[in-house]
Amino acid sequence: MKTLTLIMAIFVLFCACSTSKKDIQSTEPTFSIAYNVHMPDTINDDWEIIKMNADGSGKQNILQNDDVAWTYTAHEGRLFFISDRDTCYRCFFLYESDVDGKNLRKVSDLRLEDSWMSSRKDGKEMIVAGRIGKDVRFQFFIVNTENGTFKQITNDTAALFRDPCFSPDGKQIVFSYQKNKRDKSTHEELFLMDENGRVGQQLTVYPENNPSAKEYGYRAGSARWHPTENFISYVSLQDGRHSIYAVSPNVKKHWKLLNRTDSESWHDWSADGKWLVFNNSDRAETQYHISLMNWQTKVEKQLTDLTYKSQLSPVIIGD
Repeated sequence: MKTLTLIMAIFVLFCACSTSKKDIQSTEPTFSIAYNVHMPDTINDDWEIIKMNADGSGKQNILQNDDVAWTYTAHEGRLFFISDRDTCYRCFFLYESDVDGKNLRKVSDLRLEDSWMSSRKDGKEMIVAGRIGKDVRFQFFIVNTENGTFKQITNDTAALFRDPCFSPDGKQIVFSYQKNKRDKSTHEELFLMDENGRVGQQLTVYPENNPSAKEYGYRAGSARWHPTENFISYVSLQDGRHSIYAVSPNVKKHWKLLNRTDSESWHDWSADGKWLVFNNSDRAETQYHISLMNWQTKVEKQLTDLTYKSQLSPVIIGD
């Protein structure tokens, strides 16, 4: 009986260890991360896109083109970026490539503003901030990523619309909005709109008595909708540094997302909501790094070194 009991105990312990090991392995991210770097000593303001593994290994320049290229979003293995290649300086258009920068194609002939963007319907539709001519600036368009056609959903040329992000169900959009873009005494705040462009709830009110209120920087921008939890994360310059804040869509809860001492800003969530990738820097914002955080444990790891000073705007691809 004692022998049988011992055998059973060993079997249970073996199963527990196997399960524990499996659980630990399953928490390791399998996606890749793309981010934007400024190439030093370049005359033509060359920005490139670097791809790396989630542990920081395998860094490679995937485009290697003498243009201003900047990625703002990805869907599974599809990387979307703006580029001024084959056109005038900073005349941006939407491009797509695979995770290694191959199979590159121009998605649409709609000229874009320098703004975050977001996709829905399995990557078949994307919301962007675009422009037509000199008069239609910083308006929202829905782009069909398969054939390049687009539909304008906002039409207030006095206002500034930028950094749109779909809700997880694709029916709402959080965005940065400035009512009069020519009034330098005003600034942007976060709002919600429906998928047809009708503006609704205001989400943020910047504290005008904040020590950073008169400084240059984001008041509320680069919003990302958490995929599984009911909140929106965004960037704001407060108390002397850029930080990531959060707000619930019903505005009942508003808080500082991360408890860190340095600056952090542009960020992205993994599709399952378990990982947060962001760029961070010293308070003077002279050296930027990319860091990855386990959202459950809050353990973070810096993934970049000092090869480049400007390492910004990471997005998760292939998860």
